[in-house]
Amino acid sequence: MQFQSQLLSTPQAAKFLNVSIAFLERDRWAGAKIPFVKVGSRAVRYRLQDLQNYIDQHVQSGSEVRHD
Repeated sequence: MQFQSQLLSTPQAAKFLNVSIAFLERDRWAGAKIPFVKVGSRAVRYRLQDLQNYIDQHVQSGSEVRHD
């Protein structure tokens, strides 16, 4: 098994999602809509499956997009 490839650092997760590192940091601070794993007291990692699930849960069709 390749456990190393299953856990991504914040910069790797940001690149995977095509968002900024600051976006992920704000998400963690605001209640973590994107699940993450704390390794030790400081290290934050993201499971690849959690990132894919987040993407899948946020797919919207054109009729669902609101333009306020």
